[in-house]
Amino acid sequence: MNSLISAYQTFHRGIFDRLEKLDGLPPLLFRLYLAPIMIAAGLHKFHNFDDMVNWFGSDWGLGLPAPTVMVFLAAFAELIGGIALLVGLAVRWFSIALIIAMVVAMATVHWEHGWFAIAPSDPSTSTAKVLADTGVEAAKQSLENSAEVGKRLDAARGILREHGNYGWLTEKGSFVVLNNGIEFAATYTLMLLSLLFTGGGRYFSLDYWLKRLF
Repeated sequence: MNSLISAYQTFHRGIFDRLEKLDGLPPLLFRLYLAPIMIAAGLHKFHNFDDMVNWFGSDWGLGLPAPTVMVFLAAFAELIGGIALLVGLAVRWFSIALIIAMVVAMATVHWEHGWFAIAPSDPSTSTAKVLADTGVEAAKQSLENSAEVGKRLDAARGILREHGNYGWLTEKGSFVVLNNGIEFAATYTLMLLSLLFTGGGRYFSLDYWLKRLF
């Protein structure tokens, strides 16, 4: 038994202790993934500021109080926060701001639409099937929705094949039904939570080099 433990420890040190020297790589990859998403979202809000204010504050939109302030704060957090993530500056602080923005987005825009951003059209391959098989009612409803989505997509494809240039229409990708659920925002939130705990990471962030300098 002791020899087995010793062999495991040797194996562990030989591989995972060396990997610790590259522990700044995962935060870097998260930052590079999130930065363009956040920058693009912030720029979109600033470029369409008046329209965004109307959507944030109107009864037909989100109905939020102080919509001008809310749009500015969201756009600022996304744009400046995205740039900060890109270079690895004040990563923990901007992660907090962006987590708040994602939680607000989930609560006000996406929550009522469930989990999926793109509605699955095949119940047999939907990730909800695992939960549905264990008796989760919401997952069963998701599978029923998938079946209905599949019917509608089949009908749409039939119409387009008969009356449209289907090859050209699908040249850039297949048609889907937008569900607009919390899937993407929740994924971004989990990545930001990881950055909140790890910071920008060793070697590949301004935070790391500023800390070493000062």
